[in-house]
Amino acid sequence: MAVSDSKRQLLVFSGRSNPTFTASVCQHLHIEQGRMEVIRFSDGELSVEIGDNVRGRDVFVVQSISTPGNDHLMELLIVLDALKRASAFRVTAVVPYFGYARQDRKTKPRVPITAKLVANLLTTAGADRVLTMDLHAGQAMGFFDIPVDNLNALPILLPHIRKNYGTKNLTIVSPDVGGVERARHCATKLDNAALAIIDKRRSGPNQVAEMSVVGDVQGETCVIVDDMVDTGGTLIKAGETLLKDGAKKVIACCVHPVLSGNAIERLQDSPLEEVIVTDTIQVPRSAQTKKLTILSVAPLFAEAMRRIHSEDSISSLFK
Repeated sequence: MAVSDSKRQLLVFSGRSNPTFTASVCQHLHIEQGRMEVIRFSDGELSVEIGDNVRGRDVFVVQSISTPGNDHLMELLIVLDALKRASAFRVTAVVPYFGYARQDRKTKPRVPITAKLVANLLTTAGADRVLTMDLHAGQAMGFFDIPVDNLNALPILLPHIRKNYGTKNLTIVSPDVGGVERARHCATKLDNAALAIIDKRRSGPNQVAEMSVVGDVQGETCVIVDDMVDTGGTLIKAGETLLKDGAKKVIACCVHPVLSGNAIERLQDSPLEEVIVTDTIQVPRSAQTKKLTILSVAPLFAEAMRRIHSEDSISSLFK
């Protein structure tokens, strides 16, 4: 006798990129985390062994494609393959931080579109759907031939901004032209706060040659809204530019704390008042500083997973 979708058991497995995040998700779902062992052979190859019966189950695999990105991506692909071969009913790849998302178009001849390649790999490995958050460019969802839910972190970030900085004399700043839609949405949710844009000219990858501000920020509390903070160079230079143009204080609000190289030290020494991020990428406790505020999006992911499992709408989570 076939099992109805609503009665299928929900199982959550964790990759090694962010086990603390997965534990928090499972806590909000009131379930035990699935058992899985990752094996690394002497030559560096990975294998996994699933410790629970997944036949006919609705399975979610949580893994950010964060540093070391290649290892975590390969681990995710292997887990997806193992679950599919173990006859899981449905496998959802929960990728809080979708690495390689910045490589979403050809910016010059003879370069790859790696975001599309990763989408193909996840599908081929066995993912039936993908749950992620704040893709670098929303149109990357079109790279997939399976359903993709791209959650928005603003429901977690905005209450913190409203509580600590209010909405009076508040300006939301987009760090580039491409992020205007995100910044405008954020400004609308904060009582139609003012909007400004940083016009930046890049001299190379992760290198900004010059910046200027489009908009009036004199005497304003400026909140730079972006999808990630990587080396921190853009944020710091944007903060300095805003203060030079008369901003009262500058806060950075970024979803994914990539924080490569010496980004933590640079941000700590910067004029930024606060750097707000989420836990889509695990930040080592030793690297956390007083300027870095980490907000958890685990409750949002847990609710999305619960609704996907019960075949309920998750559209309200995107507002």
